[in-house]
Amino acid sequence: MSSDAQSPAANPPQANTGKQLEVQVDGARYARIPLRTRVVMPGDDLDEIITEFGAPSVRPGDLLFVTEKIVAITQGRSYLLEEIEPRRLALFLSKYVTRTPHGIGLGMPETMEMALRECGAPRILFAAAVSAITKLFGRKGDFYRIAGDKARAIDGPTSGTIPPYNKAVVLGPDKPREVAAHLKRLIGGTADVAVVDINDLGGNILGSTLGKAGEKRLLAILGDNPLGQGHQSTPLGIVRPAPVIE
Repeated sequence: MSSDAQSPAANPPQANTGKQLEVQVDGARYARIPLRTRVVMPGDDLDEIITEFGAPSVRPGDLLFVTEKIVAITQGRSYLLEEIEPRRLALFLSKYVTRTPHGIGLGMPETMEMALRECGAPRILFAAAVSAITKLFGRKGDFYRIAGDKARAIDGPTSGTIPPYNKAVVLGPDKPREVAAHLKRLIGGTADVAVVDINDLGGNILGSTLGKAGEKRLLAILGDNPLGQGHQSTPLGIVRPAPVIE
């Protein structure tokens, strides 16, 4: 989200470093076009961001996908670490969360504290208890399945995150399905919109103007995280059908 971002219409489609511009899913090819923006800050208006950096590149039949992070930030759902005072339960539970190179998840007291606030202590405790038991049998992922999308969508700080969010916790967006419907109207109604939570380990469609089949296909199209996970400054993207290469 660079401060010197140019109009996306001024440059030809270009993949982020280490990513492919096109992918083939179920015999059809799709371009995944990253759209660069400036740094999105609390107090920014999402409609203005989409109108300036997204809408000019959207064609009829496209799908505009928006990262959950910028939706949440513009909703005032980002918190600097210094603003969060973890309770003892958050300190305790965070010690047992597995951290990965792709994100800290709830593996720090501040992110666990926000999960307790978002989901409620009973649900987080139940998810932790079930997860502790099922891990003994080699099963993974039960914590987030039980805790739900709100817990899964919480982003903690990492060294690769653009400042000031390298020192902040960002919650999942509020009412993402309604946001997607609103943005579709904003860009003229000729393209679908999805609010996505995609990282290098997988992803979820938090809200969209697609049906379930369309969301499943979109997850496959975005499976390699074409927007990247660090300083790419591309929190928006377009999925566009591409000619099949024989």
